[in-house]
Amino acid sequence: MTIATLHGSAVGGQRTTGEAVKYNEAVLRLFAAAAMIWGIVGMLVGVVIALQLAFPQLNFGIEYIQFGRLRPVHTSAVIFAFGGNVLMASSLYCVQRTSRVALFGGDALAKFIFYGYQLFIVVAALGYVLGITQGKEYAEPEWYADYLLTVVWVAYAVAFIGTVAIRKEPHIYVANWFFMAFIVTIAMLHIVNNLDVPVSFFGTKSYPVFPGVQGAMVQWWYGHNAVGFFLTAGFLGIMYYFVPKQAQRPIYSYRLSIVHFWALIFLYIWAGPHHLHYTALPDWAQTLGMTFSVMLWMPSWGGMINGIMTLSGAWDKLRTDPVLRFLVSSIAFYGMSTFEGPMMSIKPVNALSHYTDWTIGHVHSGALGWVAEVSFGALYFLVPKLWNRNRLYSIRLVSYHFWIATLGIVLYITSMWVSGIMQGLMWRAYDNLGFLQYSFVETVVAMHPFYVIRALGGALFLVGALVMGYNLYRTARGDLREEQPYTLGGSAQAAR
Repeated sequence: MTIATLHGSAVGGQRTTGEAVKYNEAVLRLFAAAAMIWGIVGMLVGVVIALQLAFPQLNFGIEYIQFGRLRPVHTSAVIFAFGGNVLMASSLYCVQRTSRVALFGGDALAKFIFYGYQLFIVVAALGYVLGITQGKEYAEPEWYADYLLTVVWVAYAVAFIGTVAIRKEPHIYVANWFFMAFIVTIAMLHIVNNLDVPVSFFGTKSYPVFPGVQGAMVQWWYGHNAVGFFLTAGFLGIMYYFVPKQAQRPIYSYRLSIVHFWALIFLYIWAGPHHLHYTALPDWAQTLGMTFSVMLWMPSWGGMINGIMTLSGAWDKLRTDPVLRFLVSSIAFYGMSTFEGPMMSIKPVNALSHYTDWTIGHVHSGALGWVAEVSFGALYFLVPKLWNRNRLYSIRLVSYHFWIATLGIVLYITSMWVSGIMQGLMWRAYDNLGFLQYSFVETVVAMHPFYVIRALGGALFLVGALVMGYNLYRTARGDLREEQPYTLGGSAQAAR
């Protein structure tokens, strides 16, 4: 069976049947615009808190803008506001075209999902700033925001899975499998991790159902699988649709994509305990998490190879197509992060890396390099399509964005790698009498230059996002920038 049979065309589009399908695209424009706005807001807050770590006086003694309040605003804004809106825009775009039907539930259900999700984001952010959270590792919002998200997420599941159920295309393209795994698993994770009992219906306080060590285990079962399914499976769905479309090539191996899917979702769900090495968690559970984390390396790299090798016979497009450059670069970062993560889960390595900035470097190599860059590529592809434009306003600005963002990523993650390994080594250094060689304050002082470099890297990444926002805004308006012909060889043609 060929990829054309499986997916309707050789490059991952819908089958040409002469039948016109009116897709629901108005709400997708809202999701795309919201993703760009929240992305800039989240990255701006990230730069602010990076500067606060480097220069504590920037906290200004105001409780609402303290690092402890703004840190969850940053993580939630870039993961759930930016990433979530990108996933909703891309998944609902992909499922309609690969199913050859309009969205199940129509515009009414889609708009409920959009406005409900934006309301959740605002409510959660206000809770963070006001200090109203459950106080867990990820500083989850309180019960009322959790319940709101549950309702919205179920509606999202109904819209997506309902569209697959009424499809006119017999085959379910692999991107939709990844999207469905992401949607269903995140629903399960969110509900179980946030099982709590409100003190009163009109109050903001609640108590968790799982306290103590059990609570820690549930928290990291949730936390790592939020990475595994929200930030990995969901964005792999983006990779499997948008890379073939932008490259105008079939996916390298459809069989490998199926093996990648089933191996990944089976193994990932067991890996959470590796965040709890050397804690009160039973040793067998720690070892189980480590074992499955190491096993995850192989299916993860299978997906990376599948994405990279999709460019076989089309490598020259990377010279002229900066959108494709974003997508392929993100896959390279995915491969790097999914090697580093299993390595850091091994107990002797974790003994050095845990609680240090090495973990921060690892997280951001995945978050900036993989998640953000594949999101940028998807948005650059989607906006001309959704606004019915022939091409982006400026291909040259996309190239500028790529190099600015990549430089920012390199500065960020390398500074955190050096800072983290230095930090871990200083913590375990003893003098010849058996006393700790460095005080905690000395380690903080030694890390200061690297914190400044990190803030610079984050600022560059934010500048790149602002360039992108301007480019997409002008594209939506229908403006075109006059540029040298060679810059139009890739993205301009692919976007038509």
